[in-house]
Amino acid sequence: MRKLWWKILCIVIIFYVIVMGLMGPVPHLAIINESIRNTYFHVALWLAMTMLLFTSMVFSVRYLNKGRIEDDDIASEIAKSAIFFGILGCLTGSVWANYTWGDPWPNDPKLNGAAIGILIYLAYLLLRSSFEDEQRKARISSVYNIFAFAVFIPIIYILPRLTDSLHPGSGGNSTFGSYDFNNDIRKVFYPAIIGYILLGLWLAELRIRIKRISRVKEEMPATAGKVL
Repeated sequence: MRKLWWKILCIVIIFYVIVMGLMGPVPHLAIINESIRNTYFHVALWLAMTMLLFTSMVFSVRYLNKGRIEDDDIASEIAKSAIFFGILGCLTGSVWANYTWGDPWPNDPKLNGAAIGILIYLAYLLLRSSFEDEQRKARISSVYNIFAFAVFIPIIYILPRLTDSLHPGSGGNSTFGSYDFNNDIRKVFYPAIIGYILLGLWLAELRIRIKRISRVKEEMPATAGKVL
């Protein structure tokens, strides 16, 4: 992950998404109008967040299987990137909801589920901060991370489809792609997901390196004392 090419690719994709997202052609639809451009930000951010949370869960499984503290470092920092994207997704979604539905946070099962999902992962960070022993913190938080993802997916993607919701694809509403997800949208939307995933990994990598440097600094006095 220290190679440079994917970071350059991330910058290029994000720049492309911002420019095309704000200036590129989009379908003109009633009610939604130009706010459909938020698809490149709100929807793509949440999909990227889900992929990052899945990756975090995989590394938690790896930690429980191999006991390598480095896997827990990766899991926790990727989860933090995902939570950051989730908060941005909620903010961009509130702006979109205010223009489309007249309320920044209507009583909608998907919106409420999103809030619950964010709180579940904020509790994950709180849980990690309550332990001083690294191995114990890693074991307990890894188990929590696995169950958190297992709960998050139904709350966000399954339960809203079983009840009335303002979101497309839920409560009998047509799916978003069935009537306005054309090629102009796809050319920006799919790169946006890739760009956000790469950005999330980049943020996580920086924090992982800082964490490992701090750990080495903490161990150095003890090592120096033994040498003396």
